[in-house]
Amino acid sequence: MENVPFRIALVLGGARSGKSRYAEALVQSVATRTPTYIATAEARDDEMQTRIAHHRAQRGNAWRTIEEPFALAARIEQCEPGDVVLVDCLTLWLSNLLLADHDLEDAITTLCARLAATSARIVLVANEVGLGIVPENALARRFRDEAGRLNQRIAAIADHVTFIAAGLPLLLKGG
Repeated sequence: MENVPFRIALVLGGARSGKSRYAEALVQSVATRTPTYIATAEARDDEMQTRIAHHRAQRGNAWRTIEEPFALAARIEQCEPGDVVLVDCLTLWLSNLLLADHDLEDAITTLCARLAATSARIVLVANEVGLGIVPENALARRFRDEAGRLNQRIAAIADHVTFIAAGLPLLLKGG
């Protein structure tokens, strides 16, 4: 991967599109010291526990891993100049907040403010969930709508946005 200039990068894609692999490569292409991986997933069932364990094993010791399902803005605020951070993923973070009945507007506004203020380099991964059919239940429709709004707000402050489909990157914003 070429050295992509960015301070805030957003990597979007569908499930199993290759977005996390692309984001990890992007981080590793610019990191001069051990990068930080902020994982937002919660192990709520056996299948998710297996996924998390698999991802931890894949990363090995090449990453400093922080598991943070809720306080993402606070973690971003702790970043220092020279840090390179991967947040995987915004969609799970949003889901965590929604299911725990957090104030989404406040959480997203705070996250955007922290991203705008940080001097670290941040790569954020998010699912693009708005390309399919309209969900049949109100919670799923709200989630889809909130995810779309979140992606738009992050894309507006990001200087690099890439959409991944079938493992192939499509540059949407930046150079």
